[in-house]
Amino acid sequence: MPARHVLTLSCTDQPGIVGAVGSFLAQQRCNIVDSAQFGDLDSGRFFMRVLFEALDEAPRDGALRAAFAAIAATYGMTWALHDAEARPPVLLLVSKQDHCLNDLLYRQRIGALPMTPVAIASNHRDAEGLAASYGVPFHHLPVTPDTKSAQEAELLSLIETTGAELVVLARYMQILSDDLARKLEGRAINIHHGLLPSFKGAKPYHQAYARGVKLIGATAHYVTGDLDEGPIIDQEVARVEYNMRVDDLVALGRDVECIALARAVRWHLEHRVFLNGGKTVVFR
Repeated sequence: MPARHVLTLSCTDQPGIVGAVGSFLAQQRCNIVDSAQFGDLDSGRFFMRVLFEALDEAPRDGALRAAFAAIAATYGMTWALHDAEARPPVLLLVSKQDHCLNDLLYRQRIGALPMTPVAIASNHRDAEGLAASYGVPFHHLPVTPDTKSAQEAELLSLIETTGAELVVLARYMQILSDDLARKLEGRAINIHHGLLPSFKGAKPYHQAYARGVKLIGATAHYVTGDLDEGPIIDQEVARVEYNMRVDDLVALGRDVECIALARAVRWHLEHRVFLNGGKTVVFR
């Protein structure tokens, strides 16, 4: 099979970008398999993702990068060239609720998520058995208000030693400090229920049930220093029927959280997500 690569780029929107990229790949004996592009009228930015295969006569990865650098400089691009078959190392964070963690690990095991889980870290031990069942190293990192800085230093060290390219907060019920959130900008994804800001604090589904909410959902987003307000990658919703009890809402909430988080993680790993100010462009 020919080697497959993903080229991602963004720059100021201007004429000739698509033609330049297409001509370059043709000249380098590369065949475009899939291409998506978008020019944002609000920000004036252009975004493009190209999946292509390098034919037998095509230059190797390093030569392709060197050759494309001149085109990137001409258009002022921020760009990257990725191995489409890579399975990037991912660190998974969890607290007590392990439904999202279990879902991600299962999807990875059956080949539905292109990732390599290198570690699972938690401020509790509840998920230790689950980690062992998947053969993923488990790290217990307890935290209190007095030890938060030291615990985050351990967490950052774990990210560095494992080489994790993505950190997933799979129902990790700790607020990351502004400093750690900045260090992980664009490579940490969180999930939260979609009942915010109306139903904050403990037992949000119980609060929603008491108010007769008809729709519940979940939001997957990049982590920033603003709690639950980072750029949104994906959202999922489900309708609440008149005869559902509170336990049904909780179960429904688990389902939509798993779906939204798994999609966001997959799209990120497949290089389909572009930051665009406080929003994202997602080539699904």
